[in-house]
Amino acid sequence: MRIGLLALARPTFDLGLAEEKLAGMLARLDATGHEILGSRGLLMDAAANRAALEALRAGAPDLVLVAQVTFTDAGFVAEVAGAVEAPLAIWAPREPRAGGRLRLNAFCGLNLASHALGLRRRGFGWLYADPDAPGIEADLAALLAGARAVAPIEGASAAAEPLPEPILDGLRIARIGAAPDGFDTCRYDAAEVARRFGAEVEELELAELFETARAADPAPVAALRAGIAAGLAGVDALDQAELDRSLRLKLALDQIRARRDLDAFAIRCWPEAFTEYGGAVCGPVAMQGEARVPCACEADVWGALSQLALQRIADAPVFLVDLVDLDPEDDSAVVWHCGQAPRSMAGTAARGTIHTNRRMPLLYEFPLRPGRVTFLRLSQARGVPKLVLATGEMLERPMAFTGTSGTLRFDAPARAVLSRVIDSGLEHHMALAYGDHAAALARLATSFDLPVINLVEQA
Repeated sequence: MRIGLLALARPTFDLGLAEEKLAGMLARLDATGHEILGSRGLLMDAAANRAALEALRAGAPDLVLVAQVTFTDAGFVAEVAGAVEAPLAIWAPREPRAGGRLRLNAFCGLNLASHALGLRRRGFGWLYADPDAPGIEADLAALLAGARAVAPIEGASAAAEPLPEPILDGLRIARIGAAPDGFDTCRYDAAEVARRFGAEVEELELAELFETARAADPAPVAALRAGIAAGLAGVDALDQAELDRSLRLKLALDQIRARRDLDAFAIRCWPEAFTEYGGAVCGPVAMQGEARVPCACEADVWGALSQLALQRIADAPVFLVDLVDLDPEDDSAVVWHCGQAPRSMAGTAARGTIHTNRRMPLLYEFPLRPGRVTFLRLSQARGVPKLVLATGEMLERPMAFTGTSGTLRFDAPARAVLSRVIDSGLEHHMALAYGDHAAALARLATSFDLPVINLVEQA
């Protein structure tokens, strides 16, 4: 076979580890005896991506293999899918749960790509494994032979009674800034949201958030700092000017919420909060979540809807998470976000810290506490509205990655959940709450006339 290789990465991740993973992947590919076309280095910008794609197309490969070496958005993968007729496959490596930064976040890149390809009804093969994993030779051979193709899941009727009263009717979400390019997972149509869920989306610019924050009275900012410093370790060690700017974002969200009568936010949290404003919104998002004002990252309106619905059902704070690792050998998974979980979810004392990539405060850092958990995504996977849910047990484990993360065991084997996540084309954000709320979510699905995909459903 002639295999066209595209190795994708972003420079904000650990390029040393990425090069190491790519070298291992190349060695495995070379050992197959197939002809490997294309660049053998990391592609990290749009110009390099497009040049590599044009060269690859000229080589007429039998298979296009995307090596998803670190997280990237799905824009280029979608472009590749539209530009080549050859079969498409994606291979993403794992990384160690070492308690430090999320160095590659390659699974999240695979997750975004699977959603983007599902929207386009484009079949593909996939593999999530290290190049030195047991059995990798057989798994890689199966991938290249087309035997690891996605098996689409569309969902089924919940067969449950509807909820006795509406959940989202009349609620108002502010989308502040647009979703990042390449994030099909965060697309929405305001008219569809209103028609289907009864919720209203108001679209605001990031400038309103930043200007409101800059204009905040210093006295409330100082009072907020004193309040968090009394119960949050590490605050005094942070850059105090950057911390001040971050805390101002909390007060700005409060003011915008009050004057516009809002119930939740969907915020474009990067890069502008760092590059244009100079402080992280993650800590303020954690505070809002604890106060039961959900805030979705990356302007993810359907993520905010998922948070609102689960919060109403659970009667508890919610946390919008990325699923960043599944380990079939340990039968466990890790959910994570930069540092924005409500503090009531902490398994140990929380500490204030900085964003691992952008190096600015304020973020909350702690492992999630053990206990029963439920996940919900009001989803547009494969272009069809549906409800995706899962249940499991958060484990008492050391923190897998910096920020806020938790290691859990789903109510189905990790290998099966991994397959269902990719086969469903699920978005990369899911709302998490403590407790088992699967029965109520089935009723919610009936209320909204949504098919259900249960990630832990036993075959």
